[in-house]
Amino acid sequence: MLQLNRVEKTYTNKKQQIFALRQVTLQADKGSFVAICGPSGCGKSTLLFAAGGLLKPDSGIVKIEETNLYMISADQRAQYRAIKIGFVFQQFHLVPYLNVLDNILAASLALKSINQQMKVNLRNRALELIEHFGLIDRLLHVPSKLSTGERQRTALARALLNQPRLLLADEPTGNLDDENTEMVCQHLATYTDNGGIVLLATHDQRVASYAHNIVQMSDGTISTGT
Repeated sequence: MLQLNRVEKTYTNKKQQIFALRQVTLQADKGSFVAICGPSGCGKSTLLFAAGGLLKPDSGIVKIEETNLYMISADQRAQYRAIKIGFVFQQFHLVPYLNVLDNILAASLALKSINQQMKVNLRNRALELIEHFGLIDRLLHVPSKLSTGERQRTALARALLNQPRLLLADEPTGNLDDENTEMVCQHLATYTDNGGIVLLATHDQRVASYAHNIVQMSDGTISTGT
């Protein structure tokens, strides 16, 4: 379960205070697919970063299961993210000199105390994901040799390598054509069917339609949910 309770975040720009999140309260249970919708600058990405332990809010509580993300140390939080949380971004953030397999395995680099058997298991898991996402023919290709859709599927596979409880997707279809958009959305839906939680930020209502719950944001505030 993901819980955000009265979360606030402000920025100061040229002595002006900007409210990115205002008293945001949100809950997503196991198997939930929640879409956060709204225009650019409304606070969608800030909400995702706070929910994922990447951006400490000024106030409020962020919990995944029984862990309060901002009541543990930064090192503990980094380990928690590596194990429990997956991230997918619009710009992919793949390592340009690594091939598909190694880009996916890069998600394991933050894990501590990996023994040889764990390395074997992670490699097998990566190969299963590569096959699942239709990338077996691109196994040894670097990102520059991949199509846009293949890059995003590689990024999604990387996010799922450690079998996280929560998947945070920030405009993951923003650079994709209709066919690849549908493919990514279907993979996200399948992830929730297997018990994961997806929190998706998007301005595209077609993408949001795949979610179980649609939350509208405006000026850092959650206004409606359907």
